[in-house]
Amino acid sequence: MTAIQEYQGQGVSIIPEIPKPERPMKLIYNGLLAQNGATEVMAHVGFNEWKDVRDYRMVKTRKGFEISITPPYNAKSVSICFKDVINNWDNNSGVDYNYDWDLSSIVHTVVD
Repeated sequence: MTAIQEYQGQGVSIIPEIPKPERPMKLIYNGLLAQNGATEVMAHVGFNEWKDVRDYRMVKTRKGFEISITPPYNAKSVSICFKDVINNWDNNSGVDYNYDWDLSSIVHTVVD
């Protein structure tokens, strides 16, 4: 099972699954806090091993909570945890939700 599949089972998804720098990605959260009645959720997000850290207020939808964020131009990974208004955290049992991508490893094939 990949981290993406495991996180989806815990109520955390990103779209696209392999984000690209400077292109919006959607973060969807329907995890522990949402399932226990949170009325507001903040996404605590850091790129490249918790550099450039920001908090984002998520919007409640029928899917749970959602936010669109744009990775910076040099992003190769994103780390995420969540908190509610009374400071309960969902940090994946202390290891956070981590998505790694390295666009330099993608090979483009040219077809003649």
